[in-house]
Amino acid sequence: MTHLYRLDCSAADAAHRLGAQAGHDPWAGGYVAPMNFAPVVTAGRDFIAGPRPPGARRSPRITPRLWGVMPPPAADDPARRITSVRNPDSPFWIGNLRNSEFRCLIPATSFMLWGSGIDVEGRKLKHWFAPEDAALFTFAAVWKDEDVPAFAILTQAARGAAKAAGCKSMPIIVPDNAEAQQTWLYGAWQQARSVIDRPSDAPLTEWSGQVP
Repeated sequence: MTHLYRLDCSAADAAHRLGAQAGHDPWAGGYVAPMNFAPVVTAGRDFIAGPRPPGARRSPRITPRLWGVMPPPAADDPARRITSVRNPDSPFWIGNLRNSEFRCLIPATSFMLWGSGIDVEGRKLKHWFAPEDAALFTFAAVWKDEDVPAFAILTQAARGAAKAAGCKSMPIIVPDNAEAQQTWLYGAWQQARSVIDRPSDAPLTEWSGQVP
């Protein structure tokens, strides 16, 4: 799973490209690592968790959230935050995923995965990927209502160029169309599940060397 990604544009620019309200996210571009804030596209209510009130839909908007949610109390390391969702049917995640209030999109321009090889100094190889011809794309994600609202990115088995590089898993990339994005943000769970069961099939481009 990725432990680093980039969003090489401002939050306002990402919002514009995704048809979301810009809000007051100060993001100007750069790396995102766990335990750091990043722009998130959400269509739920701010600060108040739970089902949306009846009436008109809330428009998608960009807001900063922390990458990494608190683990369940019985976790081996209760202080180590969870950055990815490997099993969406887990009791830890399913309540949030069934409630579209908590589903969100994470805008990105590239992501890093660890490969199976090592470099000349014995370090694991980093591989940087992005969907082919995509200036901006989104990961499927879910957030939890904590003292500091935080998100985790859904993952799948590596495929394409990522699998060829020896990577084990990768983020789920939402198809680059408004219908898939709207379904993830607003749809009933059965509909939203189809988005992650049939994620983007755009080929991945890999950069040689590290993304600057």
